[in-house]
Amino acid sequence: FTNPGGVIVIESSYTDSVSIVSVSDNGIGIKKDTIEKLFRIEESRSTTGTKGEQGTGLGLLLCNDFVKKHGGNIWAESEYGKGSRFVFTLPIDKKSGLN
Repeated sequence: FTNPGGVIVIESSYTDSVSIVSVSDNGIGIKKDTIEKLFRIEESRSTTGTKGEQGTGLGLLLCNDFVKKHGGNIWAESEYGKGSRFVFTLPIDKKSGLN
């Protein structure tokens, strides 16, 4: 959902307790009423991308499921017409040193 020639940025950071990953773009953005429905399976519906491609929302539902199963959180921020940012956190396992 990013226009050809658009920018996609992947960033990561961490705190003492969580790893934080974000993916942002300068694409078409998402309307506020749609943001609230993105991670709910009962609200999943098809949308059209920048080149007419169809999106079902299944990818975000799977991401939500994987992140939740690992004890993390996921959310989206967007301004319609200006782009979106998707962020997820995962807890750091201090015993193993893995995150």
